[in-house]
Amino acid sequence: MSAKLRTLALLGSTGSVGTQTLDVVRSFPDALDVVGLACNRNVELLKKQIDEFSPRFFSCNGSPSEMASLSHNGCQESDLDSMVSHADVDIVVTATIGDVALAPTLAAIDCGKSIALANKETVVMAGELVSGRAKANGVSLLPMDSEPNAIWQCLRGEDTAVSKLIITASGGAFRNTPIDRLASVTPEQALQHPTWKMGQKITVDSATMMNKAFEVIEARWLFGVDWDDIDVVVHPQSVIHSMVEFVDGSVKAQLSPPDMRLPIQYAMLYPERHVNPNIKRLDPVATGSLTFERWESERYPCFDLAIEVARRGGTWPSALSGANDAAVELFLAGKIGFMEIGDAIRDGLSGHVNVTDPDLDDIITACRDANGRVAALVGA
Repeated sequence: MSAKLRTLALLGSTGSVGTQTLDVVRSFPDALDVVGLACNRNVELLKKQIDEFSPRFFSCNGSPSEMASLSHNGCQESDLDSMVSHADVDIVVTATIGDVALAPTLAAIDCGKSIALANKETVVMAGELVSGRAKANGVSLLPMDSEPNAIWQCLRGEDTAVSKLIITASGGAFRNTPIDRLASVTPEQALQHPTWKMGQKITVDSATMMNKAFEVIEARWLFGVDWDDIDVVVHPQSVIHSMVEFVDGSVKAQLSPPDMRLPIQYAMLYPERHVNPNIKRLDPVATGSLTFERWESERYPCFDLAIEVARRGGTWPSALSGANDAAVELFLAGKIGFMEIGDAIRDGLSGHVNVTDPDLDDIITACRDANGRVAALVGA
């Protein structure tokens, strides 16, 4: 069965999720067509992507000479809002980190584009605003991240009789590290994720479980489930990507080898499923035992902090996102220790003044102010 051609604008094309998104495009050249590519500063890779996929538009933060080198074969520079709003774009893929995707996402929603979400911060910072705007415009929010994508797949074909969402977590790089040694772990060690290959920031977030807190916040807004009906369990093998418990006690789970290309493909080709020989299939016998563990709050203090802050609403979640971004940067730069990440976030949030019914400017301001307060802690 051939898929209908879908055109996409990809924000964050040179990052981990962005490059894997283009892997999926390569597997389905007759179903997916790249109209726009955007990145931050990796001009060299962006140029290779432009040469291969021949998009109409690009966006990046290169120098004037670099930008000129990208404008060829009909590919034109564009700002993000114009790119995602273009009439030739069907799906906007947000594969960036931080707050850069928020304004373009809202612009795309207002133009009726489907949003393939890999950027957690968009929903963390502005879940109520984004989900409300999408509903008002009849726009689909298509989660590409493995855990919310798994929940989405489990909910497909079901009614609203959901009892609980169960989000799985690998536990990150330090799941088995003695707690009394965590203060001395290095950024290099934190980036050694046991099952997933991801970008630096999200890999550190996995080690602190901030990533999992962000997924709880995402689930709250994407699926309309109460905070108290979302659980997290450690699943070291990263084969079960999440589960849904229904009111009758039945539980559905989505299983697959840890490969981001599967949820990416599902989101971009939804509601159709297609064979992709480049994605490994699950072999239950070779996989062996699947285990689950309760997570230790003293090992992952960022998780409880994040959920407590997010439940306050208003601009608190946006401030949380900005503070976390800065704290992770400080850790990766060797300016604070691993167990100081949570303390830095808490300190950055201490000066936050909440806005209860925020607009986009309020949300962005809260994020960047908290980011600045954390960065200033060590004169960064």
